Amino acid sequence: METKVEIKETALYQKHVNLGAKMVEFAGYKMPIQYTGVNEEHQIVRDGVGVFDVSHMGEFMLRGKGAIDLIQRISSNDAEKLFDGKAQYACMPNDQGGIVDDFLTYRISEEEYLLVVNASNMEKDWEWLMKHNQFDCEMENISDATSLLAVQGPKAAQAIQSLTDIDLESMPYYTHKTCTFAGVHDVIVSTTGYTGSGGFEIYFNNADAETIWDAIFEAGAPYGIKPIGLAARDTLRLEMGFCLYGNDIDDTTSPLEAGLGWVTKFTKDFINSSALKAQKDEGLKKKLVGFELLERGIPRKGYGIVDKENNPIGIVTSGTMGPSVQKAIGLGYIPASLAAEGNEIFIQVRNKSLQAKVVKLPFYKVN
Repeated sequence: METKVEIKETALYQKHVNLGAKMVEFAGYKMPIQYTGVNEEHQIVRDGVGVFDVSHMGEFMLRGKGAIDLIQRISSNDAEKLFDGKAQYACMPNDQGGIVDDFLTYRISEEEYLLVVNASNMEKDWEWLMKHNQFDCEMENISDATSLLAVQGPKAAQAIQSLTDIDLESMPYYTHKTCTFAGVHDVIVSTTGYTGSGGFEIYFNNADAETIWDAIFEAGAPYGIKPIGLAARDTLRLEMGFCLYGNDIDDTTSPLEAGLGWVTKFTKDFINSSALKAQKDEGLKKKLVGFELLERGIPRKGYGIVDKENNPIGIVTSGTMGPSVQKAIGLGYIPASLAAEGNEIFIQVRNKSLQAKVVKLPFYKVN
């Protein structure tokens, strides 16, 4: 007898339904994929300010003298560089050369850290941390009790400044502060996000979700603030060339092949670091590249990449028509020998091989 998997709802589920959002199952949650349309929502974030409910993400609290030791063991990045109020992007390498997940680390204090992981990997990540927790580290999974809103776009700081005493405009990129926000205490406001248009990610208890949602939309009304679905989140991150777990990175892709060498620091030992260092020293055999189509068509995940003789050379991992760049763009793995900027490749779209070229990331250049 099959066990029926329960699909969860975020604390703001009813808000999305009332706003007419198209809801879909995503990573075990009912999530808003779009409200008024992907292109319109995408451009609202690029030009103004939009709000994503990303409460499906996972949050783990790590506390104790050994918290930093556990993070250093599982993280490709060097968390010793963190100070109170600083955040860091990294990946968790597995022991076969791939990636368990990509994640954020927030240093709250010397013995307290918040890890934010992808919703689809929550259980896998928790088990991975438990397996490697041979340190004096207390772990707490606060995912089901925590809501997360991403307020993104160039007008984000202005739109929500009235809700807090901290000076949002002056917060450096990848920092965070715990503050009173919309009258709610102990809210974490961070200058992180996955859109490339600036903004904030705001963490709080589920019980305060509707209060904070309503306050944000009331304060942001003069700035044209709108709710944004996950479809636009995907086009925004792709225009920036940001990796999406399950598409561009997974248990089989090396962080170095994925262009994540900048968060892979060999100044310390971490899981599989010696093998990854050897891979770097020997030279990569394949690389994740950005490309744009030169003929009419749209690349999609899973489409083949071939050379001019029609020999298979790779696979598209993400693809779309970029609303801001007005070009058909994508990411894919190809041999490192063919990965130079400007190289000609072909994307197999509906049994046709369409000409494309390798381009430098990001596709969308911030002014």
